[in-house]
Parts: sequence; C-alpha cells; structure tokens
Amino acid sequence: MTWELHLLLLLGLGLSSQEALPPPCESQIYCHGELLHQVQMAQLYQDDKQFVDMSLATSPDEVLQKFSELAVAHNHSIPREELQNFVQSYFQPVGQELQPWTPEDWKDSPQFLQKISDSRLRVWAEELHKIWKKLGKKMKAEVLSHPERSSLIYSEHPFIVPGGRFVEFYYWDSYWVMEGLLLSEMASTVKGMLQNFLDLVKTYGHIPNGGRVYYLQRSHPPLLTLMMERYVAHTNDVAFLRENIGTLALELEFWTVNRTVSVGSGGQSYILNRYYVPYGGPRPESYSKDEELAKTVPEGDRETLWAELKAGAESGWDFSSRWLVGGPDPDLLSSIRTSKMVPADLNAFLCQAEELMSNFYSRLGNDTEAKRYRNLRAQRLAAMEAILWDEQKGAWFDYDLEKGKKNLEFYPSNLTPLWAGCFSDPSVADRALKYLEDNKILTYQYGIPTSLRNTGQQWDFPNAWAPLQDLVIRGLAKSASPRTQEVAFQLAQNWIKTNFKVYSQKSAMYEKYDISNGGHPGGGGEYEVQEGFGWTNGLALMLLDRYGDQLTSGTQLASLGPHCLVTALLLSLLLQ
Repeated sequence: MTWELHLLLLLGLGLSSQEALPPPCESQIYCHGELLHQVQMAQLYQDDKQFVDMSLATSPDEVLQKFSELAVAHNHSIPREELQNFVQSYFQPVGQELQPWTPEDWKDSPQFLQKISDSRLRVWAEELHKIWKKLGKKMKAEVLSHPERSSLIYSEHPFIVPGGRFVEFYYWDSYWVMEGLLLSEMASTVKGMLQNFLDLVKTYGHIPNGGRVYYLQRSHPPLLTLMMERYVAHTNDVAFLRENIGTLALELEFWTVNRTVSVGSGGQSYILNRYYVPYGGPRPESYSKDEELAKTVPEGDRETLWAELKAGAESGWDFSSRWLVGGPDPDLLSSIRTSKMVPADLNAFLCQAEELMSNFYSRLGNDTEAKRYRNLRAQRLAAMEAILWDEQKGAWFDYDLEKGKKNLEFYPSNLTPLWAGCFSDPSVADRALKYLEDNKILTYQYGIPTSLRNTGQQWDFPNAWAPLQDLVIRGLAKSASPRTQEVAFQLAQNWIKTNFKVYSQKSAMYEKYDISNGGHPGGGGEYEVQEGFGWTNGLALMLLDRYGDQLTSGTQLASLGPHCLVTALLLSLLLQ
C-alpha cells in the first residue's frame, strides 16, 4: 500500500493527519523509531548529525535486537552511559565508509589564472584551486555491498563535498562547485558528479537534498538541467546529453507531479511550484532540536511543523524569515510555513530549466519536445508575471498562498528570474538596480545581505552567502547599461575582498560570511559555521575568471596573517 493510500484510509477513519505522515525513510535506525529517539534525545553529541552519519558495525537487525533487549532491561529509559556504550559497540565513527580522493584530472595552473591581474588574488586563486583536492571523496565498496549498514546513498563516481560537517554531496551546492571545477579544467570530475545525480533520478525519481537516506524525501533547488548545460557547453559532449535527456525530463516531472500548486488571479488560474515535503517526524540530523521546537506548539500541530521544517530544508534556505510567516511571532522558527509560499527563486530555476530543455531537444532534433518545453516556459513566464512580479517595486516576490498576497520583504532571491533569464522585458535589469538602491543594499560594502531581518536564523541578516551574490551579480550583468554593469562589478569586488580578507586571516573559506562589521565568518542557525567550502570557492573562481583583469585584493600585504605572509611574498615576487 502506498503512503498516500494509507493517508487517505486513516483520514477516512477519522484519524488525524498527524498520525498518518510517513517517516523520512524506512530505516528504524536512521529515520525513525525508538533507537533514534533515545540516542538523539540523550544528546550524546553536540551535533545530532554526527549520530545519523555513523555506520553500523553489524546488521541493522542485530543492532535493533540488541537495542530492544537493552530498552526492555531498563524499562525503555536507558541511562546515558549505557546508551554511550551501546553506540560505541554497534556503530563506527563518522566517515569510515568514505575515503579521501584526489581528482585524477586536477592539474597545476589552469588557464583562467592568467586572467587575474592582481598578483595576490592570483596566488589566492591557486590556493582555492588546490582545495578541490581536500574536498574529494570516494565511497568504499562496502557502501554498495552493505547499503543497509550506512546512512549514505551509494554513488558510483567520486565527488566534491562542501566541507566541514558536510561530508556527503549536496544537490544545489554542487552547481557552484561544478562551475568552479570547469574553470579548474576538471570536466571529468564534473561528468562523474552529473552521472551520480542522473543515477539518483533513475532510482528515486528525483535528487535528494544530499547523499543520505534521511534526506531522501526532500529535494533541493532544481539545478540539474543547468549543470548539464554548463558541462555540455564546456566539453561539447552531446552524446552524454543525448543519452541522459530522458532522465533530465524525469527530474522536472517530479516537480510537476509533487510540487505544483494552482494560484488564482484576475479570474484566471496559474500553475506554479512550491517546496513541499509531506513527511513526518523530526529531521533525523536535527532530531533533538525539532523535538524541542515541537513542544512550543499544540500537539496536533507537531507533524505539520516537522513537515514545514523539511520543506524549508528542501528550499536550501534552512532557515529564514522568508518562511516564518505563519505564527504570531515572525521571529520564531515555529512560525515556519514554507509550503504556503510560492517562491520566486524555485519558479525561476524551473523556468530556466524548461528553456534549456527546449534548447537541448532542438539540438538533438526533437522538435515536438522542444516545442512542448517552450510552451511550458511561456506558461510559467505568464504565471510569474501575473503572480510574482511587482511592477511598482521592479522585482519578483514570493507569494503567500494563505494571505493571498506577495511577501514584499527584501531577499536576493527576489531577483533570481533576472539571473535565470526568465523575463520578457529587457529593462528589468535596470529596474533591479533601482530595487537594490531603494532597499539600500548597495550601502553594504562586504556583500549582499540575505535579508534585512535579524532573526538569528542563518539565512537572514547579517549573513551573506555565495549563491545569493551570484544571483544578483550575474543578473545585473545582463543589463546593456554601463552603470548597471559597473554595479555588478562593484558587488563582485566587495565579495572578493571579504573572501580574501577572511582567508588572509584564517587560511580558510567559509560557507557564509557575517557582513555587518567588516566581514567575518558567518553565524546563527543550527550549527557552527563550516569551513571548506564548495560553493564559496566555486563562486570566487567564477568572479575571478569574469572580472580578473579589474579585481583587486584591496588589502595591503602587511594585513595578511603571519601564516600566509611569507608564502604570499615569495609567490608575488616569483610571479612578478
């Protein structure tokens, strides 16, 4: 019986939907059940993700049997020390199933480095290019032979991870990683990562949020078609496109079937997409936090809350004031209503994918499918202009389905349709510049803030994130106006200065930056800021490639940290 049928039966029997929502996956160790609950609520580790990333020392059946005996012996209230001993006996430390991997196509001195005029930035770009070797992972054969003993989803080909606590692949992160890898002339690494994603679509019908079973029922911003476009543009590997075009179509079909919503306006009905994950229980990787949060809402609302948190994670913006629209206090995470919003960025990503699919099919000689995707894009463009575009403000906005109106708060995602080429009026790039000016965004010298609200969530002020800089910078760069193009460059310069300054001090790249006070590693949210970092490195290389003849490090050499100073001096002298 499918879960959907099960849900209908329960609702027919008058049971609440709270009881009916299925778990994030079937595993009674990694996704739901008493073992997961007891271990995570005992908070044996500072980060809940650590436990669900451990592999098993023996079969799941044996682990569950031994746990059952332990639970019965202690009347289901196992002392913390006993739980610790149990985990040490039956689980292995995180990362045992992965081995470090140096990409075979990594080589010294990729061409794009020659475009960088500032010698300090060139030295730094070489350092970033080297970081790919530290972020490479390959799965051991045991993940394939004993998949039930690990939360990892098997990937045949090696891949680049974000870094820090994120030792598995992540879907939307990988787009900016791939852009960086292509500049580093590592097309075969990109092809392997693409193949992993295509294999996931063939197996599950979609790409999960990340490479763990507990992420299976939620996806991430859909950028697979764009990844394929970048790879084919770089390599002209049309055979690979031809072989996989059906799988790309299958992934877009997942969003059509499972994430579609109808919105009425002016007597007309429009079809758009949303993030929506109708699966229950706390997120396994943040279990204790989700359980604690659930205590702040009525018991009947807990399953809904947990489903909305998963939808927030699917959006990539976990978490943000963008989604905190449902409660009396918009600063509380319990106000989250992700699935009640029609997001500007999600629909722009899908609009772009439909255009790319139309182009792909034309290139492959299939005019019928090319026309079908052209029509889908045209329908979405009309829907976005009717529901999300605001003529007065000159930007697109998330639409609140419950309130029946746009959320007019500032988010960089409001300009995603510009980045995605999903507009019909060429003047929108210059309108976007005015929108940024009206919101005083250009007064921030260290990066574009994620929002103007400080909720303590990581996808809010004062954090700035690499992908959001890209959405705005490359969106503005589409303008024919020299002034708008100059602002795009200045925003790129600001971001590069922040990345370079922090790297000079810390010898590390970060997933996010705090731009409120001179540029520092970011904060807030559910875990400590992470080093690495895949998409930050990818975007830095993209900006250095695009504006390398103009960008400056903007830092006197003396302000470099002592650990970088000697190396940078020597390398600068050598380069000169």
